[in-house]
Amino acid sequence: MTIPSRKLWFAGIVLVGAVSYLAYAGAQQGWVYYVPVDQFVKDVAGQKHRVRLMGTVAAQDLSIQAAEMRATFALEVHGCRLPVIYRGTIPDLFKAGVDVVVEGKMGPGGTFEADVLLTKCASKYDAKHQAMEKRP
Repeated sequence: MTIPSRKLWFAGIVLVGAVSYLAYAGAQQGWVYYVPVDQFVKDVAGQKHRVRLMGTVAAQDLSIQAAEMRATFALEVHGCRLPVIYRGTIPDLFKAGVDVVVEGKMGPGGTFEADVLLTKCASKYDAKHQAMEKRP
């Protein structure tokens, strides 16, 4: 093999390795689904890492400060409650009784500090979607 072809092979191997690593790292983040609040509260070791949680917004303790882009609320699942502070853009569908997914980590005071808030689609959208599917 000549020196230019060796360099080309080496560059190709480095490129394939870099792309493979980036694909693996991206897939690891994409595979993180969500953990129900009751499981998260029981798993003390998991509370040290960034995680996505799913639960229902409790009617009590719900406070939305849209101008400050902040919401404080509690997530409930099976009677288990977890206080949450969210900072960021508040979705229009966010209100008490809605199922949400939050992403963040446990704060030092026992409150979950979220920086991502996703609301699940309301049932009124499901009815419209089903009606659209029934059309010929």
